[in-house]
Amino acid sequence: MLQRLKQILLLRGSVGRLGYLGTGLAFFCVKFLLDTTIARLFNQDWQLVNYLIWPNSGSFFINQLPQDKRDFALVLLAAAVPFIWTGVAFTVARLKNAGLPLWLVLLFFVPIVNLLLILALCAIPEKKELPPLPFETAIEARTRRMHKKVAGESETAAFILAVLGSAGITGLLVWTSAGLLKSYGFGLFVGAPFGLGWTAAALYGIPKKRSMAECQLVAFASMMFCGAAFLVFAFEGIICLVMALPIASTLVSLGAIVGFVFQSRPWPKTSTSVLTLGLCAVLPALMAAESFLGPDPLMREVKTSLIVDAAPEMVWKYVIAFPPLPEPTELFFRTGIAYPKHATIEGTGVGAIRHCVFSTGPFVEPITVWDAPNKLAFSVESQPEPMHELSPYHIHPPHLDNFLVSKKGQFVLERLPDGRTRLEGTTWYTNRMWPEAYWGFLADRIISSIHLRVLKHVQSLAEQPTP
Repeated sequence: MLQRLKQILLLRGSVGRLGYLGTGLAFFCVKFLLDTTIARLFNQDWQLVNYLIWPNSGSFFINQLPQDKRDFALVLLAAAVPFIWTGVAFTVARLKNAGLPLWLVLLFFVPIVNLLLILALCAIPEKKELPPLPFETAIEARTRRMHKKVAGESETAAFILAVLGSAGITGLLVWTSAGLLKSYGFGLFVGAPFGLGWTAAALYGIPKKRSMAECQLVAFASMMFCGAAFLVFAFEGIICLVMALPIASTLVSLGAIVGFVFQSRPWPKTSTSVLTLGLCAVLPALMAAESFLGPDPLMREVKTSLIVDAAPEMVWKYVIAFPPLPEPTELFFRTGIAYPKHATIEGTGVGAIRHCVFSTGPFVEPITVWDAPNKLAFSVESQPEPMHELSPYHIHPPHLDNFLVSKKGQFVLERLPDGRTRLEGTTWYTNRMWPEAYWGFLADRIISSIHLRVLKHVQSLAEQPTP
């Protein structure tokens, strides 16, 4: 037993379905007990639900966490290393046992997708269990007959049926997550596109085995059809579809690869049933878990600065309030993303109310620090929509409400030795769209562009020669 375990951990052995499932459950129980013990030592709370909390910027930038949380996270990470290696080793061993490509182990590190991979590996039979010649179970034969009744012998009809079927399933999942549960998480942005590529390839492979290129083609056609349907039926706008395209297309391609592998192999009746029921149940369940058990988003910080050829006293008066800006020339501002237009202020000192008016409405910003001409800080009492969706219709998707939330901001004016001013603007905000690292990266770029629009306007005003 120990010798076999050693071979697996050295990536030399293989393991069957029951061994893979049993080992996974045993190691998970041990890991949960270990994590719970570590949490108690650090006076932190740890429950099973913590394993459903998806990665965010705090997961990648541990050193930026508070001291107590950083130490706790580092110890948890160190304790997780042997379990990560064990999971990878047993997944490789299971892939060998099932005769599947070993590169699929990379999916072990993709949230949501890794759960689908584990489910599949617990259901897929061992390679030796498969007969040497292709065969059809009663379910497969019935499926092919039904497919033939709808599509006949036409390759075009089979392609269209795969596109419509996979797009319909994905559309239902997207509506469940975004429309019903108001959740924009990994289940929506990772699981749904991956499942789209998988189901498109699998459906296209019902009448006969398809090539990798054919599976990729039908998967991307399904993705484009889904996007067009979301636009036509007023579910989403062009801007958000374009922003989601990089992550969606990557995951659709991965799903199509896995779909190609599965549609090219014969499956026993039990495995077919387990995989079908599992895929239909896992994604909605995970979407519901994200909606009700998802973590609070981390605070993100965006800083932007430039040098103004004027003294801080001159710059200050345009920081607290500024006249209208010219209309933007940047493409993404012209397509609907909110941009600043002008700012006014009511009163002076702490407690004054600053109104920064954007193209979608005003930010109401009570002043919390008034240190003229060095620092102006404010909280955000209310804010407008982050964008007007570019769409043939007037639409208001759920993600426009309370998903990208500005919390506070500040301007810092630093007097330089040569009399000029280093002007720095900072915004703190939260983002509830996941993967947080992906959407946070895009939001950081947009907020930085908003900063630059304001800072350059202040710069041009302050540098004007005095009459």
